Amino acid sequence: MPGDPLRARFIAENFLQQVKLVSQTRNAFYFTGTYKGKEITIGASGMGCPSIGIYSYELFTEYEVDNIIRIGTCGAYTNKLKLFDLINVDYAASESTFARYAWGIKDQCIRHQGKAFKTIKKAAKELSIPLKNCNIHSSDIFYRKNSDIPKVAAANKCLAVEMEAFALFANAKHLGKTAATLLTVSDIIPTHEKISADEREKALKPMMELALEAAMKM
Repeated sequence: MPGDPLRARFIAENFLQQVKLVSQTRNAFYFTGTYKGKEITIGASGMGCPSIGIYSYELFTEYEVDNIIRIGTCGAYTNKLKLFDLINVDYAASESTFARYAWGIKDQCIRHQGKAFKTIKKAAKELSIPLKNCNIHSSDIFYRKNSDIPKVAAANKCLAVEMEAFALFANAKHLGKTAATLLTVSDIIPTHEKISADEREKALKPMMELALEAAMKM
């Protein structure tokens, strides 16, 4: 589940066989096809906790989905991470009220759910893809007046920031489902380094392949 509908289309067209467009409501493209003989669906979540909160909830409750792997990009809060690093998210911390008001989950930090995290780790080892594990910050805000690392991110030792994992993990926790998040570092915030538009497609392919391999094993 990437955020971008066009990225969902790119993955489907480049990695799947016998692909069918199964939904395009609001241009959130969803494709079902086979990967190495196993049926798999790829679709967009949109941006932010409210958007992935809706899409993942409906997939879990109305379409009998048990496992969701979010894939996306993130900005590193520290130069301990490098451009193109691949992160298997352990915990997602957020100032978002999504989990509290939706499900009564008062935690500001929610872990990946189910076996997907370990499956991704195993698949990465088999593919010899370097993988880092860390906590990340799921922010509701993309542009900020204050450039300091937000308190919730610092308190939970988050090394990078994105916008969706917290809500996905909250839904999965409430519903007893499986959820993981794989991220590629596209920006180093302290040094203003970033992956160029030309590099982005090539840079994200290892993440796409790893997510598909892990999904196949599940």
